[in-house]
Amino acid sequence: MNVRRVSAALLSVALAGTIALAGAAPASAKGGSRAEARGKCSAGAVWKLKAKPDNGRMEVELEVDSNRNGQTWAVRITDNGVAVFSGKRVTHAPSGSFSIEFRTANRSGRDAFVGTARDVRTGQLCTARVTY
Repeated sequence: MNVRRVSAALLSVALAGTIALAGAAPASAKGGSRAEARGKCSAGAVWKLKAKPDNGRMEVELEVDSNRNGQTWAVRITDNGVAVFSGKRVTHAPSGSFSIEFRTANRSGRDAFVGTARDVRTGQLCTARVTY
């Protein structure tokens, strides 16, 4: 076996591992500036959930992007099991998405946010989780 090929292969594996770790959004980041997670919904839409401290409170943002305008979604967000948001949102142009941003109490210990969004017509479900 050629030493150059072995070295190049090892370098490729190490580089791929480093890129994979760097590209993964942390689902939890206590002590950092914010926590962010992304994922896919049950039928093609995608979600992003962010949480960060803001003047003694927690700023939370949930975005759902389905690439379809005019969809109505029922949304609920909890923090450690306590409901902190509940309502309906409609996707809008240009991207066929909606976004919710609000501030809530910073509960003691870690804040485990769970956001669920369900398309009221199709039943498509998004379940987003992030811990700060």
